[in-house]
Amino acid sequence: MTDDRHEFDTVDSRLKYQGAILALRLDTVRMPGGREAEREVVEHYGAVAVVAIDSEQRIVLIEQYRHPLGRRLLELPAGLLDEAGEDYVAAAQRELGEEAGLQADSWSLLVDVAASPGFTDETVRLFLAEGLTEIDRPDPVDEEADIEIVRLELSEAVARVFSGEIVNASAVAGILALAAVRSSGEVSLRPASAPWQDVPTAFERRKSGSGCGQAGGRSVSGQGSSGG
Repeated sequence: MTDDRHEFDTVDSRLKYQGAILALRLDTVRMPGGREAEREVVEHYGAVAVVAIDSEQRIVLIEQYRHPLGRRLLELPAGLLDEAGEDYVAAAQRELGEEAGLQADSWSLLVDVAASPGFTDETVRLFLAEGLTEIDRPDPVDEEADIEIVRLELSEAVARVFSGEIVNASAVAGILALAAVRSSGEVSLRPASAPWQDVPTAFERRKSGSGCGQAGGRSVSGQGSSGG
């Protein structure tokens, strides 16, 4: 069947701000009926986060200060995809080591999350990591010097989501996704190296000088093995 849905063509794109971890551009987009409308888009590196499960089946969380909210939040070990060309699994392994002092024997893909697709291209890939062992953590700086490690039973983590204590979007998504997988028993997780359709590319290309402007979702592979 022919897809005759409207194509939302971008007819103009202007950079309004560029900082260390994001840029703001203003796009003019053609709407159904021919009207043109402006849409603000926050370009972002994208990120990875890790639902790490220890030998006692507890989730490893970190408590970290987040300045925009002005308080500490319970979160998953996570970080930006700000190393050009870095394998997504390798980025997750690095963040788990840097923030929690852990490495994992087994990696699989839990879920992909679009943070707020109404205004930003930021997406987060959440991995499930099992078979944990401790490793040395690099010396932390800034907010990471204040990180505390918290380990919770899955049921307790779920309860803290619904009580409003855990509000970080990636943590909420990861905890509830794992709970759904464990309760269903019928869900097969994708391999850690599965393609990632909506991984952001615009900001990295802008920072590297290899192009800028609108970047829609593209099929991009995991760039390597599933890790371990």
